[in-house]
Amino acid sequence: MADTTNFRNGFTMQIDGELWQIVKFQHVKPGKGGAFVRTTLKNIRSGRVVDKTFRAGEKVQGARIERREHQFLYEDSLGLHFMNMEDYEQFSLPTDQIEKRAFLKEGGSIDILFHAETEEPLLAELPKSVELLVVKSDPGLRGDTATGATKPATLESGATINVPLFISEGDLVRVNTDTGDYITRVT
Repeated sequence: MADTTNFRNGFTMQIDGELWQIVKFQHVKPGKGGAFVRTTLKNIRSGRVVDKTFRAGEKVQGARIERREHQFLYEDSLGLHFMNMEDYEQFSLPTDQIEKRAFLKEGGSIDILFHAETEEPLLAELPKSVELLVVKSDPGLRGDTATGATKPATLESGATINVPLFISEGDLVRVNTDTGDYITRVT
């Protein structure tokens, strides 16, 4: 059992059978009355965000979450198949459980969060940026670079993003997975 003195950003706890992670917290000591801790919690499975207040010293059930690197192997009717990079164990997850699926390519690396006690996979997180090959892109108009114009490009993972006009098919580009924006061309 943990209490409010253990709270920090990223701390995971179990409340009513659900796993919640602290996004931010603030210890408040008013002039009158007892101290309390105001938190913003994110549900690990659903992604729902709520605000919750705890009394100072209140006990909570802590949960241990482990992050393990996996390689994406392939996708079929059962879902997405992954392999643990340490012990080569394989398993699959439903497609809807992977956020930002459009930026995940076969052979790509992904971190999967596991509940340490139950070994249940909870959440999959892509790196902040990935490098993907441009497989389809219309040619840019020569001389139309003063405006910072962009054009759509289809990447090897199937995602379509906007890239500068000088990017052509066969170029390797770095993409921000949080926003889906082009970062740079990789040489």
